[in-house]
Amino acid sequence: MKTTSLYENHKALNGRLVEFAGYQMPLQYSGPIDEHMAVRTACGLFDVSHMGEFTVTGPGALDLVQKITCNDASKLALGQVHYSAFLTERGTFVDDLLVYRRGEDDFFLVVNAANCAKDWAWVTAHNTAGVKVENISDAVSQIAVQGPKAMEILSGMTDVALAPMKYYWFAQGKVLGAKALVSRTGYTGEDGFEIYLDNADAPKVWKELMKRGEKFGVKPCGLVARDTLRLESKMALYGNDIDDAHTAWEADLGWIVKMGKGDFIGRDALAKQKETGITRILKGFVMSEPGIARHGYPVFVDGVEVGPVTSGSPAPYLKKNIGLTYLPVGKSAEGRVIEIGIRGKNVKATVVPTPFYKRQK
Repeated sequence: MKTTSLYENHKALNGRLVEFAGYQMPLQYSGPIDEHMAVRTACGLFDVSHMGEFTVTGPGALDLVQKITCNDASKLALGQVHYSAFLTERGTFVDDLLVYRRGEDDFFLVVNAANCAKDWAWVTAHNTAGVKVENISDAVSQIAVQGPKAMEILSGMTDVALAPMKYYWFAQGKVLGAKALVSRTGYTGEDGFEIYLDNADAPKVWKELMKRGEKFGVKPCGLVARDTLRLESKMALYGNDIDDAHTAWEADLGWIVKMGKGDFIGRDALAKQKETGITRILKGFVMSEPGIARHGYPVFVDGVEVGPVTSGSPAPYLKKNIGLTYLPVGKSAEGRVIEIGIRGKNVKATVVPTPFYKRQK
């Protein structure tokens, strides 16, 4: 089993370590609710070094990225990031990812840890023009600094101008003298930054972030808090909410699909489905009776089982129990009462608008 460059930092902070995507990763430290609330009200630090990173550079780089992702990378300015996806020929998901444009012909792709090997094989299989691609995942560490106090904590450690940086933009510079890429991104729904740097430099940066963040209430955070934070913000999780069985239209992610950009893998299937219409769509719900909807629990509409809960948990900041599921389009309107099967009993829930939580800017 692999460890990230921050493994010793996690042990020193008494993090509860578990296996995740082939890595020893912190599940929690002080507790999921405490960590969740720290991110919403102050700042939380996450080790995201298990994520995968690929580079696509040189002649043909843009053409390849356009072919293998559904968003329009040609619209990215230098220093800009967007959310996108690798799609199958059926318009379903290979994975979701971030695309960074570092130069005219220089792209940096960040993929999910559990899918890294699969994604790399998929990218190389479709690189028929021989564009230069590299899998640099094992050489890169990533630290996410998330929460309203993130800028105050990080600003004294970097020469990157954080305040002018817009959401989903980035800059390259130094953090504690170490070469780094700093982006105003994250998967918590909160303001914050993600720092990419060499493995050797990550432990000292983490330690200094903890030290400088102490007076701001910074907390190290684990996988459980990361999951509840992203669910409150309706950020999809591959393997739960998006997979190779559901299309981008069905996943309510049409905003990342740019049909007008030209051909890309999955476009024909999506065009056909757009004409015929979808029959199911990913929707959010709040439990209206006591009970927690967990991943895999059955969902009923008018007494008929329609599928499983894709994601579900308590929402610590909202003090509600929430979840996501695919519902028949004709029975997915906000306000509709559905039922979740919890330990043999059907418990009522209500379809609601998403995201469940949206930060005040």
